[in-house]
Amino acid sequence: MGKIVTFGEVMLRLAPPDFLRFRQATNLDATFGGGEANVAVSCANYGLDVSFVTRLPKNDISDWCLGTLNSYGVDTRDIVFGGDRMGIYFLETGAVSRGSKVVYDRANSSVSQIEPGMIDWDKVLEGASWFHWTGITPAISQGAADVCLEGIKAANAKGITVSCDLNYRKNLWKYGKSANEVMPELVAGTDIILGNEEDAEKVFGIHPEGVDVTSGHVEAAAYESVGKQLLAKFPKAKKIIITLRGSISASHNSWSGVLWDGKQLFQAPTYQITHIVDRVGGGDSFMGGLIYGLNTYEGDDQKALNFAVAASCLKHTIKGDFNQVTVDEVEKLMGGDASGRVSR
Repeated sequence: MGKIVTFGEVMLRLAPPDFLRFRQATNLDATFGGGEANVAVSCANYGLDVSFVTRLPKNDISDWCLGTLNSYGVDTRDIVFGGDRMGIYFLETGAVSRGSKVVYDRANSSVSQIEPGMIDWDKVLEGASWFHWTGITPAISQGAADVCLEGIKAANAKGITVSCDLNYRKNLWKYGKSANEVMPELVAGTDIILGNEEDAEKVFGIHPEGVDVTSGHVEAAAYESVGKQLLAKFPKAKKIIITLRGSISASHNSWSGVLWDGKQLFQAPTYQITHIVDRVGGGDSFMGGLIYGLNTYEGDDQKALNFAVAASCLKHTIKGDFNQVTVDEVEKLMGGDASGRVSR
């Protein structure tokens, strides 16, 4: 297979250690993260050739970020430079009945000021077989939405598989356009669509009936109708995948997923994640696992889905946005070994 290309914003993540609240913090742990960068790191961990594309300011913080991504095996040579700042987000990690909180400081970031023509998509997509974007990118600014559409159209013209994570973030759509105005044109050029229990409803008004995600139990079969509606709306799409998260508490979630290929609904095993370390990036780790699975277990959608769910289950045990697990670890969990025994 060719290289995987992802496009979006990477941010500096600042978080109080352990489970401290912002007001208790005397220091903040600094890492990097962002939907498409997280997917890139996951793919690189599994040995795939992956390139991450964004726009960054030319400064020491960007150099630090690039060095971090490079250390995971992510190619950053196609990143363009300009603007004055990298976006930042602050994370307060929740526990038990107290949910996590995110505060964004990403206004006027370099990538939010990107414009069509700044990225040479023909060069970026040379040798690529997969292009991935998320609904976060077009929410940042009109320019980011336009450049994302450029990338999708360029990938379509080259016959490259396009995937997206709908990733609806209501707090980001602030530039005068709504998600249901912008997203349809982008999703229309997409082959693989990923969402969670809310994305399809919030973006397209499509939802399963009788589902309460706060109950701790999500009925997978209810999402067959979502898959059918999305495929009817976006006929280019070949597969609809939905992550199923039941929120018992901030520390205990059930986790699974379904895949609809237009004929059959595949359902993954359900994991009980009872001591969550960090759930940020959970959906991105699912997407990274799905890209690996669909390309490695070609023709076996069930195994690809199972790999994605197991990979993202393990991500909940890793601090930071990036999923730092191996194929062997994921396949071990897929095989039923959830013991967590010491490997000597």
